Amino acid sequence: MERRTIGAATLDVGAIGLGCMPMSWAYTGSRQRGEESLRTVHTALDLGSTLLDTADMYGPFTNELLVGRALRERRPEAFVSTKVGLLVGEQHLVANGRPGYVRRACDASLRRLQTDVIDLYQLHRADPEVPVEETWGAMADLVTAGKVRSLGLCAVGARSGRRPGARAYDGRARDGRLHDGTIRQLERVQQVFPVSAVEAELSVWSPEALDALLPWCAARGVGFLAAMPLGNGFLTGTLTPGGGFEPDDVRARHPRFTAEMMAANQPIVAGLRRVARRHGDRVTPAQVALAWVLSQGRHVVPVPGAKRARWAAQNAGAAGLLLTAEDLAEVAGLPGAQGSWD
Repeated sequence: MERRTIGAATLDVGAIGLGCMPMSWAYTGSRQRGEESLRTVHTALDLGSTLLDTADMYGPFTNELLVGRALRERRPEAFVSTKVGLLVGEQHLVANGRPGYVRRACDASLRRLQTDVIDLYQLHRADPEVPVEETWGAMADLVTAGKVRSLGLCAVGARSGRRPGARAYDGRARDGRLHDGTIRQLERVQQVFPVSAVEAELSVWSPEALDALLPWCAARGVGFLAAMPLGNGFLTGTLTPGGGFEPDDVRARHPRFTAEMMAANQPIVAGLRRVARRHGDRVTPAQVALAWVLSQGRHVVPVPGAKRARWAAQNAGAAGLLLTAEDLAEVAGLPGAQGSWD
């Protein structure tokens, strides 16, 4: 698989990563199987998807434990990204950016992951009660201590900035201000220690990062990890409008996944299918969606979530799909997604 760099040129990963969250968090619990998840991680590594993205809050903690089981055998082949800064409460999430907590959380993640170093340690959310520079300084100390190789920041505030009920933004009418808060944070922490990567949502139906955040990263040699590049599964074309979701699945409460909105957004999937057919019977809409993300810059690494080995293999195959100028123009001309993220 093609390799891409994350920040410093010494940090290289496969062009397609693996989001491990669905294996134990946020999606249908009844379909989560530990052994199948392990096969998924091994399949991804076999095919060159070396970046494994997890977080201590996924589970909580169980996702890191699962990834650690795979790393026990294959640590040299993997690029491990995990996150700190969010605690899971009863019905809510709480940010904690206190330096002492960051140090303890890192040690706990190292134990669960069964490794002595984390390749990319990301701040999941800044704590409003703690200056972000203090949190970032504690994370930088972990680099000095040899427990972490590089630091990253997860984007914040994009969804909350959208008007409830408004149409999502298409390629012709996006609002670059959605990521202003993230960029302000990035500029603050850059003064303390270099940012190697930013993780933010980017997909055919959520392209807002293209306006300001992606160019900010490109101009500074910062890697961009594209979260949810398959639109929480919608862009795969495998979800049926009105099919429903189990109660523990985040999409069961998601405005874009009502039967009405899923039906309204089918033209997006249909367009991806048209492009896929031009490249052969085996090419899927999901692979086109991932290839589109890859085409946005050499510093971009999509991190699709998967909990089945066959999906990880299909995602990895997108690294070899080269979209033509005609393909890219057709995707750019697709209608904007309907339904608010809020």
